[in-house]
Amino acid sequence: MGKKTPLYDCHLEAGGKIVDFGGWDMPIHYGSQIQEHNAVREAAGMFDVSHMTIVDVRGPDAKAYLQKLLANDVDKLKETGKALYTGMLNNDGGVIDDLIVYRMDGWFRTVVNCATREKDLEWMTAHTKGFDISLTERPEMAMVAVQGPEALGMVQKVRPEAADLIDNLKVFQGLPQHGWFYARTGYTGEDGLEIMIPKEDAADFWQQLSEAGVQPCGLGARDTLRLEAGMNLYGNDMDESVSPLIAGMGWTVAWEPADRDFIGRAALEAEKADGVAMKQVGLVLETRGVMRSHQKVIVEGAGEGEVTSGTFSPTLQYSIAIARVPATTGDTAQVDLRGKLTDVRVIKLPFVRNGQKQF
Repeated sequence: MGKKTPLYDCHLEAGGKIVDFGGWDMPIHYGSQIQEHNAVREAAGMFDVSHMTIVDVRGPDAKAYLQKLLANDVDKLKETGKALYTGMLNNDGGVIDDLIVYRMDGWFRTVVNCATREKDLEWMTAHTKGFDISLTERPEMAMVAVQGPEALGMVQKVRPEAADLIDNLKVFQGLPQHGWFYARTGYTGEDGLEIMIPKEDAADFWQQLSEAGVQPCGLGARDTLRLEAGMNLYGNDMDESVSPLIAGMGWTVAWEPADRDFIGRAALEAEKADGVAMKQVGLVLETRGVMRSHQKVIVEGAGEGEVTSGTFSPTLQYSIAIARVPATTGDTAQVDLRGKLTDVRVIKLPFVRNGQKQF
């Protein structure tokens, strides 16, 4: 038996097919993964993301602590609620986790992945030494992501008291109201909200959204949506053995100020000086077949790489993949599909944003 979120009974009532995900019993779909995927691209879908871990960082040294802990620089966050995507690295420059950090009023909120929760908290706690801070996990909060072109309007419809706050929310900003927290972030390549709420309010909120016409969506659609949007999945596209410079996360590394000695900096500087050998790209297969994780990618004259995430794209109607390939790779490659080398196009991520093809 896995851990259950406050919305577990709602998933069962809606016909959710439950699977184990990082120790949690979560819905993979509610009957049609494709229908759920399309709902997010065309209207609005909702996801239970209560398995994610919220950790609040408070104390006089909160900023200094996060500037040491994270590869991106929280000093970039100039206004309350502004959010930052970042890697938390080990000493070798590998990615322990990718997370979002929000600047609050004199403190910070972080949201980390469920599958890496224990090692994340252990790492975060181990590095508090010398800093006057406290780390507080928030298991009493549930989290619902509402995503799609109609997402903001749907939430405003069922939460009219938050309508003005949502209207004024910038992309990648989150603000509290009456014990709820509304963040204009997401993992689908669409506009939308990730809303942290007291767990006793979660089922009613979910039900109200469902009655308003928001489609419940499972982990299956979440994966195809994030892959179309070119967004990394921890454990597939990066992990502790992969540096952010190889995993398409170079833009999340803040090199300035030069004297900010974040964990993993020395390793990344050495990697950069030696020349980064691999890079992350998108692959497109417009003929038959589906690319999957761990398939070999052959680049003539450059060497080999591998598919890190692959799927059939419901939006584009053919297979797409994220791959790690030699840095000199051009715009063509071949993927080993069951022993047959198949030509693919190499593109710059993402594949889809706001419902539109990007290449």
